[in-house]
This record gives sequence, C-alpha cells and structure tokens, in this order.
Amino acid sequence: MERYAGLPPLPARIARLEELATDLWWSWHYRARDVFRDLDYPLWRLTAHNPVRMLRVISPEQLARAAEDPAFLSRYDAVMNELDAARSARDTWWARRFNGRANGGQVAYFSAEFALHQSLPLYAGGLGVLAGDTCKEASDLGIPLVGVGFMYPQGYFHQHLTAEGWQQETYETLDWLDAPIEPAVRPDGTPCVVAVPIGDRSVLAAVWVVRGGRVRLYLLDTNLPENAPWDRELSARLYGGNHDTRIQQEIVLGLGGVRALRALGIEPAVWHLNEGHAAFVVLQRIRELLERGHQFDQAVEEVRRTTVFTTHTPVPAGHDAFPFHLVETYLAGAWGSLGGLRDNFLALGAYDNNSGNGMQFNMTALAMRSAGAVNAVSVLHRDVTDAMWKPLWPELKRAEPVRAITNGVHVATWVAAEMSKLFEAYIAPDWRRRHDDPALWDKVHDIPDAELWAVRQQLRNYLFAFIRERARNRWINESVSPGQVVAAGTLLNPDALTIGFARRFTAYKRPELLFSDPERLRRILSRFRQPVQIVFAGKSHPADDNGKHHLQRIYKRAMDNLFGGRVAFVDDYDLHVAHFLVQGCDVWMNTPRKPLEASGTSGMKAAINGVPHFSIGDGWWAEGYSGSNGWLIEGAARDGDQAAVDAADADALYRILEEQIVPAFYDRDGDGVPHAWLRVVKESIRTVMPRFTARRMVKDYVEGMYAAAFERQW
Repeated sequence: MERYAGLPPLPARIARLEELATDLWWSWHYRARDVFRDLDYPLWRLTAHNPVRMLRVISPEQLARAAEDPAFLSRYDAVMNELDAARSARDTWWARRFNGRANGGQVAYFSAEFALHQSLPLYAGGLGVLAGDTCKEASDLGIPLVGVGFMYPQGYFHQHLTAEGWQQETYETLDWLDAPIEPAVRPDGTPCVVAVPIGDRSVLAAVWVVRGGRVRLYLLDTNLPENAPWDRELSARLYGGNHDTRIQQEIVLGLGGVRALRALGIEPAVWHLNEGHAAFVVLQRIRELLERGHQFDQAVEEVRRTTVFTTHTPVPAGHDAFPFHLVETYLAGAWGSLGGLRDNFLALGAYDNNSGNGMQFNMTALAMRSAGAVNAVSVLHRDVTDAMWKPLWPELKRAEPVRAITNGVHVATWVAAEMSKLFEAYIAPDWRRRHDDPALWDKVHDIPDAELWAVRQQLRNYLFAFIRERARNRWINESVSPGQVVAAGTLLNPDALTIGFARRFTAYKRPELLFSDPERLRRILSRFRQPVQIVFAGKSHPADDNGKHHLQRIYKRAMDNLFGGRVAFVDDYDLHVAHFLVQGCDVWMNTPRKPLEASGTSGMKAAINGVPHFSIGDGWWAEGYSGSNGWLIEGAARDGDQAAVDAADADALYRILEEQIVPAFYDRDGDGVPHAWLRVVKESIRTVMPRFTARRMVKDYVEGMYAAAFERQW
C-alpha cells in the first residue's frame, strides 16, 4: 500500500493548490472551482473537472504565470482563507444545536456507494448521490460525521451503446495518481489495514481516506498482494458478481468497517446504516459487547440504542436476502464470542418476503430489528415500507415503526454558479447559509424576469454545447455510425423546449410511457413554431436485461427519422453529465409506476435550478407538488390492470404538454420573455429550495434520529 505520491512541484506562492485539489470541498464551492478554471479553462474541460489530473499535466509555464498574476492570486488567497474557515469554524449549526456539548462522539455513516465527484466513480446512482450529498451537508453544518464504504478500483461500469442500441459495459481501473485519495493512517502513523474473517480465512482490507471539508470518508479495499486473487477481487466492482460475492462484500463492509474505525481511534456515538448492505455492522458490535460481558439480549438492546437505519427500496427484489447456509458458510470465522448464540443472531435476519424462496436471511430485516429508529425517504414511501414490513412491527413494539425523512439534495453541489450569483444579487449575499429558510425564498419574485430568463438561456446553451461536443468526440474516437451521431443529440434545436429524463432504466420507471402514442408525440414534437425535444440519459443494471431492452427501444427512437432528430440519448450518464442536464433542460420528467419510486432526487436538483418538475405523483413529488410549481401527471385510471393505468397516464402526459407546458413556454412578450413560464420557474425554486434539500434532510436526521443517542452519552 503506497502513500499518495503527490503532485509535481508547484510554485511556492500557490503551493496550496495541491491541498485544495485533494479536498473535495472545492467541488461544491464555485469560487474554488473558478480557481482551477482560471488556470487553464480548456484543460479544465479536457480533464473532466478533475483538478488533481489537471495539476499533474499543466505546464510549469502556466503555473508560473498564475503565481505572478495579481488577479489570480487574489482569488486564490480568498478561496484558501474560505477553506481554512470551513475546516476550523466553531460557530456551526451543530455546535449551536447542542450548546457545544456534542464533542467527542461521531456519526458513522455506512453506505455501499458514495457519489462525491466524478473523479471517484464509487457510485451507481441515487443511493450513492444521496450518501455523497449527506456527507457534504454534514461538513457544511459542522456535524462530526465519518463515511464508511468501499474503494472500488474499477468503480461502476462505463456505458457504451452499439449501433442497435444495446448497452455494453466496460470497466476502467481507477488511476490512483489522478484520484483525491490517500491511505488512512492509525494514530501511530502506520497505514491502516484490518483483517476481516470470511469463511475459514482472513481477508485483509486496506483503508483509504477522502477529504471533504470537515468530513472524512474511509474506504475499504481488499486488492492487496497478501490476499488470494479471488479475495483481491471482492472490492473490485460495485454490485458485481453473484450472491457469494455480494455477501462477502457486505461482510467486509460491515465487520471490516467497524474494525477500521476502531483501528483509526474513532468511537461513534451513532451508527447510521444507509440501506441493508451494511447491516453486518451489528454482528461485529454485538460480538464486541459480548466480549465485554454483556448478555446477548443486553448487547442487542445497546446496539439498538445507537443504531439508525434508512431504507430506500419499495421493491421487494431490492432487499438483499441470502440462504442461511450461505450466511453460515461465510460467517464461519466471524462468530467469535457469539459461539452457541449464533442462532440468536441468525434469527435477527430471518424473514420470508413472499418471493417464493421461503425463509431467508434478509439484510433489511436484520437492520430493522437491530436499529432503534428506522426511516423511509418520503412520506409515501413510509406508508409503503410500513405495509411491506408489517409482520415485524408486533415483535419490535415501536410506537412509530417507520418515520419519514424525505430525501434532499446538496444545494451547493447542484445549483449552477450562474443561478447562485443571481440569488446572491436578489435573495441574499449569504443565501447558501440560510437556504432552508422558507421566508427567504419569497424574494425569488424580486428577480427580474428578463435576468432570470437570460441565465436560463445561458444554461441551456451550455447543455447543447456539451451534447454536441460529446457527439463529436464519439464520431472521432469511436467511429460510430451517422445514426448514432444523430441519436447523441447533434440535431437538437437550442431554441426548442427541452424535456429531460435521466435515471436508471428499469421497468417500473416506465421510460417508454412517453412513446405510448408515437404519432401523437410526433405532432407535439414537430410543431413548426413551438418545437419540443427530449433528452434521455441513464444506465440499466448489467443483470437487468428487461431494463436494457427498454433502453434499446428508446435509443432506436432517437435514431428514428419520424421524430426529426428531436429525441436524443446521452450515454454513460454520471455526475458530470447530470450537472449539465439538471441545469440546462427546461422541464424535468419522471414517469414511475406509483408507488414504486421511493423518493427520487433528480427532479429536486432540476427544480432548484429553475427547471420545473413534470411527474407522476410518486416519491417526493407527492408532497412537493403545490399546483403552481410544476405539473402533476395523474391519469383517470388509478386502479385496474397496468395497461389501463399506463394508457391513462400517457393520455394525461400528452394533454398537459399540449395544453399547458408548450403554450406557456412559447407565450413571449415583445422582448421574447415568457412571463407565465417564469412564474412556474420561480414557484419551483421558492417551494423546493427550502424543503427538499440536504440541509433540511440532515437536520431532520439529527433531530429525529441522532440527538437521543448523543444526549444519552452525556
């Protein structure tokens, strides 16, 4: 395990650029991003906004000029002062909330994936984005939180589409020199490596650390030469392999994560399990308590007092469950002091979810039984979760089996810099610090329509330039067909109403609902004076062939001349692509089959940028829709077979487009400003910004889930 080698020498005057580049705090502060942009904007784009890679290849001459440029140095000094203040500030929301008492204890936040920045591809989708946004907001609020996850050297897959639109997956090993990551060290300064018992062997896991302001993310990596080849592969890929691989990964995350924190000298007051993948945390903690003399029931109760659990999945198949023989095989070396009590532990995970597999060891059931507080991620999802896991409630005897803490997004990460500057001018210079105050956003109506429209046009232009550049690169580098170049969006009209649809491609999200009546859709898209276009993006899970077929059919629509180049598919969706889409589209569309969307967050990211939501009333939109801040798709048929519901929802979708969205967007005054449209845009910002952000969400976790554990330890 080699230490981070560092960057080539930097001029002494700007030597702290390395420190800034390796602290992902820069990624959610636009002035910090501008420091790197100002160094060499073409190189900043070429390196996909990765400052570590940028500083590794930038010319010494360019750095030397920057070190002598008074304007650059002024911006650089200001940003470094801001970083120092963010790391050391004592007057934080957390300190004020607990009157300075909550010192020493920490929140350990376990998740199988974290999306902090595209330079660290440790995420597949919404779960990782939520975890990353949680870490960033914890840093902003001063919450003593550490993240625990996996260091996936091959990350999640890159998506490539064939000429027939079939998704192909490729994996690319992370270039460690270009990643903002370094080995974690124990209090004595030695690299942190822990042993994890799996079956009849011990697997070593190195621990890496990522800095994000006040927060540290610790990542486990089994790719060590001391391990057997098959064990080195355990941490290679996110959600890879079969049941055997998955359970071993989850043992490493749970048992290894606890052992890593102990080795680093971190003693959490709260253990937060973000989905069931990390539920083996409770096994390690029960073992520790038994070794200190607790009885089994006492140990379980102590774990419950300090454990919280978040479930994100309303689909039964999304909850990991393993045959008992598999659990016993791979936990054979982990029982330790549990000894003859292993049946007691196995009973904590025993559950029949009516999948046809009978009683299995269910990771969500284990987490539900072992946590003192459980939350779903929207109000509607709480009701679904309550019904899904109803057999557990009599046994657990909780006054509130599941509470609702609706997801939110990290504003500073997702809001465009251009929108941020507009808010500084008309909302408040310090709006970021107070953005969860609803009263603050009444001022959004003070923004002149012409200025808001100009910013929205600017963001749209960024999107189309990005799409064209990606298409051009595919044409040059991959020798794709002309039809694929068209499908990538080269014929999109920068002036047309643009609808965005970007999410994981799977059946319940109904990506093809829009194409239920192709001829009716063609008429909507091809109006001469009021054209409409749709940009799709997203990946399907490698094992989800049904989802891949949905994606393929969408891709073929993008190549179909019936739609005149007004349908596009942007491939290899990631955080970088997401920023352009949620900021640059005009409308954000979501069409899940209710009630299978637990929350969804992409629409929140769009809404805070002035991109109204157009969605089925599922997930967060069931509580977010006000009647004037977007559009609700609600077909006449709410019951009956799926085909009838789909047809009714499709008809409602078309009618809203024809009668409301398209006319409002194109109703302009003499200066070309759509005032009625901008009223919806402003209402979208006003209603979503304070309520559906990570700040409100994380405060809810502190108040409803963490506070009791912290207060018990004083």
